[in-house]
Amino acid sequence: MFSLDTLASVWQKAWPIILAVLFFGFVIMSHELGHFSLARIFKVKINEFAIGMGPAIFKRKGKETQYSLRLFPIGGYVSMEGEDEESCDERAFCRKAPWQRFLIVCAGALINIFLGTILLSVLICQQDLVGTTQIHSFAEGSQLEASGLRAGDKIYKINGRMVFSDSDLSYLMFTDTDGSLEVTVKRAGEKVTISDVRFTTVEKDGTQQIVYDMTILGVEKNPWTVGSCAVRQTASVARMVWMSLGDLISGKYGLKDMSGPVGTVGVIADIAEESSKSMDYSALINLMAFISINIGVFNLLPIPALDGGRLLFIIIEMIFRKPVPAKYENWVHAAALVLLLGFMAIITFSDIFKLVKG
Repeated sequence: MFSLDTLASVWQKAWPIILAVLFFGFVIMSHELGHFSLARIFKVKINEFAIGMGPAIFKRKGKETQYSLRLFPIGGYVSMEGEDEESCDERAFCRKAPWQRFLIVCAGALINIFLGTILLSVLICQQDLVGTTQIHSFAEGSQLEASGLRAGDKIYKINGRMVFSDSDLSYLMFTDTDGSLEVTVKRAGEKVTISDVRFTTVEKDGTQQIVYDMTILGVEKNPWTVGSCAVRQTASVARMVWMSLGDLISGKYGLKDMSGPVGTVGVIADIAEESSKSMDYSALINLMAFISINIGVFNLLPIPALDGGRLLFIIIEMIFRKPVPAKYENWVHAAALVLLLGFMAIITFSDIFKLVKG
C-alpha cells in the first residue's frame, strides 16, 4: 500500500513531466487549430483533425470530420479533402484559390508565433520596467565604455546584425567568435559605427562567460511598451532559430547539441521543477515562448513536408499561374517526410541515450 508520503514523492517527480507534455500538446493543438480554423473559414472539407501521430487512442466522428488523439505526441495534422490528391469535391483544398490555400497553410505557424508573443508579453508584465536597446550607464572600469560606447547610445547593429531587443545584446555577444565587435549606435540622432568593441569574459565552471558591465535603460510599462517589446523579442527569437539552423548546417553544432520532443519535454520538466522550488516561473515562461516561436518558424522553412515546403509550391503556382502537377508535388513531400521522420527518430534516440546516460 502506498503511503501519502510515497504518493507525494511520485507526484513531485511526475507533475513537471505532465506539465511539459501538456504544454507540448497545447502548442501542437494550437498549430493545427490555426489550419483548421482558416480551412473552416474558406469552407474547405476537413476529413480528420488529429493531435499526435501513430495509432489512434481516441476517435470521435463529427458531422463530417473525425477527431482523433494519437499515441505519439510529436505532431498532428489536419487532413483536408484534396490536399494530397485531386478531388472533384467543390470544397476540396486543391480547388480553392492560391491565396486562400496560402493563408490556410500559414495559419498554423502564425498561431504558434502569436502564442509565443503572448507568453513574452506575460513575462514582460512581470518586470518592473520594459527593457530597451539604449545604454543607461556603465560599471566602473567598463571594457565596453573604454571601447567607445557611451551612455545614451541606442544600439542599432552588432556585427552587421540588427538589434531588435535587449535580448539580442547578450545573444550576439555570446555568438561572437573573436571577442571584437563592430557596433553601430544611434547617437545624437546620427548613426555611428564603432569598430573593435571589446568585452570582458571570466571563466566559470570551465566555460567562458561574458561580463555585462553596462546597464540598459528601462521604460515604464504600458500596453504600447509591453506589446512592442514582445513583438521585438519575438523577432529576436525567430532570428535565433534561423541563425542556429545556419550553425547546424555549417557544422558548428552537432547531434549532441540538438533535442527532439523527448529532450524538449525533459528540459521543460527540469525548469518547471526548479521554478517551483524558487517560486519564480520566468524561466519556464521564457522557455515555453521560445519553443512555441521555434516550432512556428521551423514550420515555415521551405522544406518539403513542412508548411514552408507547401507554401513554396503555392508561390510557384502564383508566379507561373499554373500548379505543379499534384503527383510530382506529392512525391517530393513523401520523400521529404520519410527523411524528416528518420531524422526525428535519430534525434529521439539521441535524447533517450542522453537521458539514460545522464
